Amino acid sequence: MNNFDYSNSLQPINSSDKKPIEIYLFIDPLCPECWSLEPIMKKLQIEYGRYFSIKHVLSGKLTDLNVSRKKNVENLAQVWEKTTSRSVISCEGNHGFEDPVDAPYNVSIALKAAELQGRRAGIRFLRSIQEVLFLEKRNISDLGVLRECADKAGLEIQEFLQDMHSESAAKAFQCDLQITSEMEVREIPTLVFFNENVEEEGIKITGTYPYEVYVQILEEMLAEKPIKSPLPPLETFLKNFKFVASKEIALVYNMTISQIEREMKKLLLKQVVQQIPAKFGTFWKYIE
Repeated sequence: MNNFDYSNSLQPINSSDKKPIEIYLFIDPLCPECWSLEPIMKKLQIEYGRYFSIKHVLSGKLTDLNVSRKKNVENLAQVWEKTTSRSVISCEGNHGFEDPVDAPYNVSIALKAAELQGRRAGIRFLRSIQEVLFLEKRNISDLGVLRECADKAGLEIQEFLQDMHSESAAKAFQCDLQITSEMEVREIPTLVFFNENVEEEGIKITGTYPYEVYVQILEEMLAEKPIKSPLPPLETFLKNFKFVASKEIALVYNMTISQIEREMKKLLLKQVVQQIPAKFGTFWKYIE
């Protein structure tokens, strides 16, 4: 499948390229459950991305935490540890004690600033800050760290820094908070599915569920049974996502960890990837 491009399924809906389903994905960049949802969304977009578009909405729920207080840092660390132990993606639970996120608002505004350079740019930036937070245990509210993440995500740095202080980014974040309130979203992550019939209510699903649940919702909302797209070759997948966990790949390809790691070691010998150990598994970085 040579024309595979994950980001194509994330383009804004417009009159000439409207997809039958729109998904509002309510997230917070500090939320470990949102991080653990990543592999499921990857697989859904690869196999059924032709049927839906995604709008990421910052809920602002966890950003209400004053994580500089030791008690809240401890609570957040425990949540991260618990999530990782049962999730398909690694997360360092002791992050908060070393370099706490002391200005969560900065992170939200930075995400909105990144999105001003396009939806795909915003998604790359989101993944970048999640990796730095959950794997490197760094303070993603620090402006220097945010700049590094923007550079890694391929953003135009000066434009990004200017937009962080712009009225446009602030208004975009306030708009997200308003959508969260209007849709009565009280927990994250939450996904709300809408079809083309504006008179029908959306289907709201809170938390994380097995992959098949999300596929079933798509089937219920479409007038026809969706056709699954074939998975791309493993090397193509890696080239698109750049940095993924063995557990993520195993979920997407319906393979065991041992099967995946055998395949990855072949690519390691070919110098296609670099192996990066983490607390709860192994990550693989694609070598450009």
